[in-house]
Amino acid sequence: MTTPSTYGLSSEARNLHWLLTNLVEEVPGIQSVAVVSSDGLLLLSSDPNRAEADRQNRPVTKGPRGSAADLATIVSGIGSLTVGAAKLMDCGSVKHTMVAMEEGSLFVMSISDGSLLGVHGSAECDMSVIAYHMALFVGRAGHVLTPEVRSELRKSMESEPSGSVR
Repeated sequence: MTTPSTYGLSSEARNLHWLLTNLVEEVPGIQSVAVVSSDGLLLLSSDPNRAEADRQNRPVTKGPRGSAADLATIVSGIGSLTVGAAKLMDCGSVKHTMVAMEEGSLFVMSISDGSLLGVHGSAECDMSVIAYHMALFVGRAGHVLTPEVRSELRKSMESEPSGSVR
């Protein structure tokens, strides 16, 4: 992950960038991370395609596959699907969802007010370690992710040339 640009952001928004950077850099097996608002908008992202392109000194590839926007779309969709399932089954609110696949894993965890944290993990990742660190992130970020900070993060994502945190 490249270092996020936090110039001009509030201390709360900078703190969320720092938490996201630590999550990606400190937890083995994380491929990419996205924080999504309740209406499905990308608020924060690790955007692995940009980071990998920067490391290899090549242009960022265009297209949806593997982009932060795709992860945000998937996280939002899974979040919506599981909330609907929980309502149909009268099981209360959804805390987290884990999808294990042959070549990777996907984790979705509620943050606050419908916001979600999504993590794409590698095939070799330790799912329990990622889930634990996601819970730490949610515990630290939940009270900070106010409507004002969500709006600020959304505006900062729109101002980035690629729409990603870098």
